[in-house]
Amino acid sequence: MRSYDHIETIDDYLADESRVSAAEREQVSFEVDLIGKMIEAREARGMTQRDLAEASGLKQPAIARIESMRSVPRVDTLLKLLVPLGYTLSIVPLQTDRGE
Repeated sequence: MRSYDHIETIDDYLADESRVSAAEREQVSFEVDLIGKMIEAREARGMTQRDLAEASGLKQPAIARIESMRSVPRVDTLLKLLVPLGYTLSIVPLQTDRGE
């Protein structure tokens, strides 16, 4: 029987500054948040991955890969997924410590 005690969580891996830069951590966090919100939107509409595949013109396995973070979608693919969910992309200013 194999032991997987040596396997760490993604959070542990990302927290190790000797292995992952702050920029990489921010990018992964952004991707996780973005895909998480897409999944929430799909589920809120009562759609399955198959339903979203039909509505977006993508294949269900591609959606599964994106939702499981095994694939990062290009912007055009992301838009194909978001529009049937009633969403789009937008560029917004970053919040700063000065409250701008």
